[in-house]
Amino acid sequence: MKVWLLLGLLLVHVALEDVTGQHPPKNKRPKEPGENRIKPTNKKVKPKIPKIKDRDSADSMPKSQSIMIQMLDKGRFQKPAATLSLMAGQTLELRCKGNRIGWSYPAYLDTFKDSRLSVKQQERYGQLTLVNSTAADTGEFSCWGQLCNGYICRRDEAKTGSTYIFFTEKGELFVPSPSYFDVVYLNPDRQAVVPCRVTVLSAKVTLHREFPAKEIPANGTDIVYDMKRGFVYLHPHSDHQGVVYCKAEAGGKSQISVKYQLLYVEVPSGPPSTTILASSNKVKGGDDISVLCTVLGEPDVEVEFRWIYPGQKDERPVRIQDTWRLIHRGLAHTTRISQSVMTVEDFETIDAGYYICTAQNLRGHTTVATTVEFS
Repeated sequence: MKVWLLLGLLLVHVALEDVTGQHPPKNKRPKEPGENRIKPTNKKVKPKIPKIKDRDSADSMPKSQSIMIQMLDKGRFQKPAATLSLMAGQTLELRCKGNRIGWSYPAYLDTFKDSRLSVKQQERYGQLTLVNSTAADTGEFSCWGQLCNGYICRRDEAKTGSTYIFFTEKGELFVPSPSYFDVVYLNPDRQAVVPCRVTVLSAKVTLHREFPAKEIPANGTDIVYDMKRGFVYLHPHSDHQGVVYCKAEAGGKSQISVKYQLLYVEVPSGPPSTTILASSNKVKGGDDISVLCTVLGEPDVEVEFRWIYPGQKDERPVRIQDTWRLIHRGLAHTTRISQSVMTVEDFETIDAGYYICTAQNLRGHTTVATTVEFS
C-alpha cells in the first residue's frame, strides 16, 4: 500500500513540473530578473547604408514635358508626333497648356499677315488655328510657356512643344517659293542652305547642277539633306558656286524645284569694314562738300549708317543718301558695297570740324572720321 502511495506522489510531482516550466538546460544558469536576454556575439556585420538619390543633379536639370496637343474632329485630341502629314485644305488646331504661351510657325504666314492664321490665349491654354491650309504652310510649329515678371518674360524651357507638319497638296512636291529664281550666298565660315523642302515625307530628293549638267551627291561630308531645311553645304567654298536645282520623286511622280544661284562671298563675316573720304579736306566759304562713308561686306547683310557732324548742334541742314549694290570681284566672288553720302551746301565756318560716320550690322559696328577745314 505504501508503495502505491509513493508512486502516486512521484507522478503528481512530475506533472506539476511540466505545468510550471522546464528545468533549465544543463550548463546554463537561470537568468536574473532584468538581465539582458540577448546573447552577445562577436560576429562582424557590415552596416547597410541606404541609397540616396542625387537630388541636386536631378533638380538642376528641369524635366522637359511636351505641352502641345492637336485637336481632332468630334472633340478628340492627341499628342502630335515629331512630324505630321496632313492634306492641304485641312484645318489645323494646336493647343498648348499654360496661361502665357509663346508661338513660332513658318515665316511665310507672318510675311503676308495671313488671315487664315489665328493665335489666341485662353485662360488655361494657348490656341493656334490655321484654316484652308496649303503646301506653302509646311514647316515647324512650336510653342513654349513664358515666365513673366511684370512686362519682362522669358522662355520656360521645361514647358515646350513642337511638331513639323507636311501639308501635302496635289501637284506640289516642293514647298512653293515666292520667286522662280533665288540667290544663296556661300560664306566660308558658316553653313549655306539650298532651301528646297518637300511636302511629302517619303519623297526622294536629289540636288543637281545646271551646267555642266550632273547630280551633286549628298555625301554627308560636304553636303547633307535635312528634310526641314533642304540641302546643307557644311563647308562652302568657291568650287560650289553655280546654278543648282532640286528634283523630288514620290508616288511615281517627279518635280523640279526653282533654280538657285550660288554665289561665293569674298568678305568674311564680322563688323563692317568701313572707310570715309571727303571730296576735299579744305573748303572755301560758299562751296559745297560731300563726305562718303563706304562699307564692303557680305551680300545678304544690311548696313545702317549714323552721322555726327559739326553743324549738327546748330541744326545745320544737310542731305544724306544711302545706297547699296552687289559687285563681283574676281571669279565667283561677290561683295555688297554700301555707301552713305552726306552733302553740305554753302559751306560756312560752323561746318568745319570732324565728320564722323558709324556703320553697323548684326555683328557689330565700326566708326571712322575725317576732318574738314575752312580755308
